[in-house]
Amino acid sequence: MKFVIDNWYLILVALASGGMLVWPLLKGAGAGTLTPALAVQLINREKAVVIDVCETEEFAAGHVNGAKNVPLGQLEERLPTLVKNKALPLVLVCASGARAQRAVAMAKKLGYENAQAMAGGLKAWREASLPVEKA
Repeated sequence: MKFVIDNWYLILVALASGGMLVWPLLKGAGAGTLTPALAVQLINREKAVVIDVCETEEFAAGHVNGAKNVPLGQLEERLPTLVKNKALPLVLVCASGARAQRAVAMAKKLGYENAQAMAGGLKAWREASLPVEKA
């Protein structure tokens, strides 16, 4: 106990540094952790399929190059016919990333274990100065 009293500041520093190491993990737990740069690597190296779960009007206004539009409400019925190979990585995108997170859960339920949501959605894609198509 004397050690704790005499070295309280060391214990405080150890707890603070541990907290700083754990914080990014906790912060990223609720959101997608796939950055636009990692998504590009998946697309180029592993032939990932990009699925945009925005509504048709949003998709027409702008989307990731080569993305296929499957609105979230139609995902369960259209995904199995669109992507037959369940081993392929799926990159799910929406405007901000929230719908894509829900889409990941739906895709995994259908057997697509390599499904990931792009953190920040199309907004993050644009901020990374990556190309956007308009329909």
